[in-house]
Amino acid sequence: MAEENFFDRVYEVVRLIPAGRVTSYGAIAQFLGSKGSARIVGYAMGAAGKAFPPVPAHRVVNSQGLLTGKFHFDSFSQMEDMLASEGIMVEDSKVQNFKKVFWDPSIELTVD
Repeated sequence: MAEENFFDRVYEVVRLIPAGRVTSYGAIAQFLGSKGSARIVGYAMGAAGKAFPPVPAHRVVNSQGLLTGKFHFDSFSQMEDMLASEGIMVEDSKVQNFKKVFWDPSIELTVD
């Protein structure tokens, strides 16, 4: 049960990432007060296709900007295509200008 609750909290944060921006698994985990739980955030993104309302999981990448979650999408290129449609350049499965498009929930959001 606690894991489902954590997934829901992850999804709430991911739904707030603006189009044209990306964040990392670790940044989400840190924002949620679970700094060492980046892998659990990754598991949540892997299960995000079943979430409602939809979760823009394509906006979550690893700490170097790599599209490590692309294997969880319907096609190998879907994650990259979705990012490209939002103006994010990807080359060799890595977000270009990563620091410029990075969205840090610890800066952008406040905890209620």
